Amino acid sequence: MRAKHRKTLEAIFAHPVRANIKWRDIETLLKALGAEIEERKGSRVAVIFPDRHPAVFHRPHPGPNADKGAVAALRDWLAGMGITPRKERT
Repeated sequence: MRAKHRKTLEAIFAHPVRANIKWRDIETLLKALGAEIEERKGSRVAVIFPDRHPAVFHRPHPGPNADKGAVAALRDWLAGMGITPRKERT
């Protein structure tokens, strides 16, 4: 995992929840972790890890940053799969 991906993962797990994480950086991190990003209707995107149920998130618009609710939901989903800043999925 690149340093930029690690920084994004740490930002997702920061307390309090941050609202200044660029969605583009989140998608890049997810792809680096092995996820596929699938476009859905409107601004929705499905994040699919092999052998897992997909999670659907809303890509932010018009701004580039994910809101706190999306970051919190993403953090919970990743933690449920065992992906944290201390332990990445292998």
